Amino acid sequence: MSADRDRVSALVDELLDTHDPSTTTPAEFWGAQFDLGLAWVQFPVGFGGLGVAPALQEVVAERLDAASVPRNDLINFVGLGTAAPAIVGFGSDEHKRRYLRPLFTCDEVWCQLFSEPNAGSDLGNLGTSAVRDGDEWVVNGHKVWTTLAHVSSYGILVARTHPELPKHRGLTFFLVDMRTPGVEVRPLRQISGEAEFNEVLFTDARIPDSMRVGEPGEGWRVTIGALMHERSHNADLAKRPRGMGPVAHAVRLWQDMGMTDPARRDELMRIWIEAEVIRLTSIRAEQLRKSGTPGPEGSTGKLATGILPQRVFEFCMSLLGPAGMVISDYEMRQPDRMFEGNMGDGTENIEIVKAFLNSRSATIGGGTTEIQKNTMAERVLGLPKELRPDRDVPWSSDSAPVR
Repeated sequence: MSADRDRVSALVDELLDTHDPSTTTPAEFWGAQFDLGLAWVQFPVGFGGLGVAPALQEVVAERLDAASVPRNDLINFVGLGTAAPAIVGFGSDEHKRRYLRPLFTCDEVWCQLFSEPNAGSDLGNLGTSAVRDGDEWVVNGHKVWTTLAHVSSYGILVARTHPELPKHRGLTFFLVDMRTPGVEVRPLRQISGEAEFNEVLFTDARIPDSMRVGEPGEGWRVTIGALMHERSHNADLAKRPRGMGPVAHAVRLWQDMGMTDPARRDELMRIWIEAEVIRLTSIRAEQLRKSGTPGPEGSTGKLATGILPQRVFEFCMSLLGPAGMVISDYEMRQPDRMFEGNMGDGTENIEIVKAFLNSRSATIGGGTTEIQKNTMAERVLGLPKELRPDRDVPWSSDSAPVR
């Protein structure tokens, strides 16, 4: 590990020496980072990595943050955190050569085509169909809550190819060119006016079999692998510096309003402490995961990080008083990156009222609070599992639960 750390550090030196972040375009910098194997250091050589321990990515992240290098994960969150690991873990070498570099440079933004109107928390119940027709698959269905689909070049899609099998065993994983005829993207307007999310309709859209990832019918295995990386990526966001994230907006508002009320100060400090506990817990969970002994911290992370922004912005609204009842506008805007116009990461000024409205979705997106509690009950506390009467029933069977 020591020799690998020195090697990674030397490559970061080379990257910064040859590509000054202040004069190099972000795409050019990210391309050089990929070529040096510093995109995902644990990936294979030649595909953005060095084949070393994933823990060493922190060496890269810390150095690049200190050099004020722009963050590509805010532009291509799904691409970096979900699509790339799926491609490396289950895709062909041709997939890796074709998609990884432009994904990392954000020349091609990716979206995630998983959730459906009747398959959100119960993703295995999805009904979008893909029927084999020679060297192509004909796709029909409806996906919802697809973040940034309106600016995406590609998407990762899970579709049902074997309806005669139980719901988790009849799925297949695909890469989708979002410009394919028959793929329609429609904005989903949120309570604040913004439309960060979209619905995507597939009408006889043809996807080449060469875009399939994994074997037909094994899409659930690929999906779970991708989602595990997504949750790890989400945990990385929770490890931001102390006092950053949503709580930073509460502190800034307190200072800007010149507040002195001791009772309110106590409430603010309780929220700040909660944010710090979540940050430290995320760091501990990451350390345990890398040592091979993951604990319950990872299971509680999503639950805690969903509830926190709601508490933060409820507090902010209480500080604003009557001003919290007024929204500046209700214009529909479609942001071109994650968190823009949303709850922010603490480094920029945002509109508190809109952030409060957007925070209501924090306990829904990426896995509802109820699902997280079920997971904790079964996998952390060891409580009896819920009954799953459809587990071995063919998805297309009349005896399957109502969809």
